[in-house]
Amino acid sequence: MSEARTTLWEEGHEPGRQVVALGLALALTVVVIEVAVSGRVGPVFDVAFVVVCLTVAMLVRPADFFTAGVLPPLVMLVVFVLVAVSHPGALSSGDAGLVSTVASGLADHAVALGVGYAGCLLCLAIRDQFVRGRRDA
Repeated sequence: MSEARTTLWEEGHEPGRQVVALGLALALTVVVIEVAVSGRVGPVFDVAFVVVCLTVAMLVRPADFFTAGVLPPLVMLVVFVLVAVSHPGALSSGDAGLVSTVASGLADHAVALGVGYAGCLLCLAIRDQFVRGRRDA
């Protein structure tokens, strides 16, 4: 039986593949609901995206920290590509092409991407310090 975990920072135990699927599923769920309600991707998505980034960072097992560390920009990119294909007016106005619509969405939500990514990396760095400290002890 495995040793009992002592802190929140050591709790993550999900494989990288599962946190990728979870991150995409949560972000897509939020964007679908927000587009259905308001017709646009807005601040609700931004807040939810930051929460998703932090959740992924806390759930992933230490062996898959790299996967979680590169996930936030990829999740936002995939979500915005899917939105641009299915409902381009949710990201930009006018008749912009796919690349322009995705770029517009990324630019409009850059603060959420930066905060979510920084929070994810900070959580992973703190968790890594706890895991290394526990290994050294």
